[in-house]
Amino acid sequence: MRILNGIAASGGISCGKALVFTHNSLEVSREKIEPEKVKEELEKFDIAVEKSMKETQALFDSIDDDTRKEILETHIIMLQDPEYLSEIKDSISIHYQNAAWAVESVTASLIATLESSDIEMLRDRAIDLSDISRLLIENLSFKRSKKLSQIKKEVILVADSLLPSEMLTINKKWIKAIAVDTGGRTSHVAIFARSFGIPTVLGLYGASLKARDGDEVILDGNEGQIVIRPEWYVKKKFEITKANWEAYQKELLTVAKLPVISPDKKDYVLKANIETADEVAPSLEKGASGIGLFRSEFLFLQKNGSLKEDVQFEAYKEVLEKMNGNPVTIRTIDIGGDKAVAGLGIDEENPILGWRAIRFCLERKDIFRIQLRALLRSSIYGKLHIMFPMISGLDELEQTLLVYKQVQEELRANKIPFDEDVKIGTMIEVPSAALISDELAKRVDFFSIGTNDLIQYTIAVDRGNEKIAHLYQPFHPGVLRLIKIVIDNAHKENIPIGMCGEMASNPYATVLLAGLGLDEFSMSPSSLLEVRKILRTVKYSEAKQMSEKVLKMNSSKEIVSYVKQWMSNRFEHLPSSHTL
Repeated sequence: MRILNGIAASGGISCGKALVFTHNSLEVSREKIEPEKVKEELEKFDIAVEKSMKETQALFDSIDDDTRKEILETHIIMLQDPEYLSEIKDSISIHYQNAAWAVESVTASLIATLESSDIEMLRDRAIDLSDISRLLIENLSFKRSKKLSQIKKEVILVADSLLPSEMLTINKKWIKAIAVDTGGRTSHVAIFARSFGIPTVLGLYGASLKARDGDEVILDGNEGQIVIRPEWYVKKKFEITKANWEAYQKELLTVAKLPVISPDKKDYVLKANIETADEVAPSLEKGASGIGLFRSEFLFLQKNGSLKEDVQFEAYKEVLEKMNGNPVTIRTIDIGGDKAVAGLGIDEENPILGWRAIRFCLERKDIFRIQLRALLRSSIYGKLHIMFPMISGLDELEQTLLVYKQVQEELRANKIPFDEDVKIGTMIEVPSAALISDELAKRVDFFSIGTNDLIQYTIAVDRGNEKIAHLYQPFHPGVLRLIKIVIDNAHKENIPIGMCGEMASNPYATVLLAGLGLDEFSMSPSSLLEVRKILRTVKYSEAKQMSEKVLKMNSSKEIVSYVKQWMSNRFEHLPSSHTL
């Protein structure tokens, strides 16, 4: 029996027979070609690119899911990327590498750059490049690896890695669960797994080496654990765990459409965080009353830097229309530094503290104005709120509002219709903004606390650095006191205060945040039911007492111990995968 722990990527519990899927490396010759063979090798490469394009386009045309289409669209763009193709051709014509070797070496260099990023999403983008490279090499060598579409029996898929194109071929009828050596919560595997409803654990580091075809495997996507060749008593335990979890899921569904009101009549608002319009339907099904965060930068990244106004307009319009009049908060692009987009020339040594988000937008007003035009044009199709990220002071906010007003005037002058009453807000994710939130609150319609950045900036911990990741602590007393300052300042100006960072989806933090006075919680759709149940169960007076006690504590350890005990005494189903 082997027990492995990884990252809980998609909830659910499953037991079945393993099918081990590994990528046996295609043999790539590293023999140099003769100078007179360069033209022939370049022609071979062009043919492979054309064939790869046709195959990817055919797969794109054969599917209906928008999210999967966007991934394939990224692949098509990469296959047309002049810089990528030029580098490969240079390796052939200047360094006399054969075409397959050139593809492998150029791609490896680009992947190394992406994988060194502090942002998980960009590290996952390396998988796209790996996918494209493999397809090109296969078409150059005329060899094919085993395809997941060949699976015709119920299995738990155990893989060393999974490429986006491979995930697209998965038949949900046969794949009961997925365990992968690599990947994170924002990887394409995780996105697809949640979309398909397949229990999934990622980041298992060696599962594909420890499991054999036909081994019995138990996978717990809630706790991020798999058991290979389990003993009978472990199987019995998981059967009970699975039955309890399924019963709890049915119980949670009963509260999906119930109002989010505490027993002592305190109202809360629950919204969803999304990246694409495809996530609107599950958000509404889980009871979201709006979209609290639409990450517009994903549109730029998926389109590989497409900044066209009409492309953005259609994307924003689609989300607004699907939300049927419910509010949609769209964050302006948070790119730059650690979220580089092709063609924008962003390259920094310290991207976390660099040229990003609103700083980037105020320098590149051409790009910013295009987005604001697209947003305002879309506003007539729903209830739009616009939110600005990474505001650190009044000067930045006033400059931002000036650009916004200029775009409004431009649209009026051209008789282009837009909603004159669009709500404007700012994220509070920089300590300096939190400390002057009393002044910021006088100039905007709402606040949303971005805890992911607020925590790392407050504690000076890079959450992408594994050596100090243990210091990244949402329950640090300094963080909680900053949050309280922001909430109180928002209420003094009678503007709503929400939270769209990961802390909002952590059920262990729900009661504490409610007690601090948070009005709105915005999170991934999968977390909505759990948080709704907690807010409906606990009196606001109890939550307030709890938060007052916590604010008097001086150490993270003391706070974590108290909160964990308090919540565990009230709720028995809280998953251990949520951090404290």
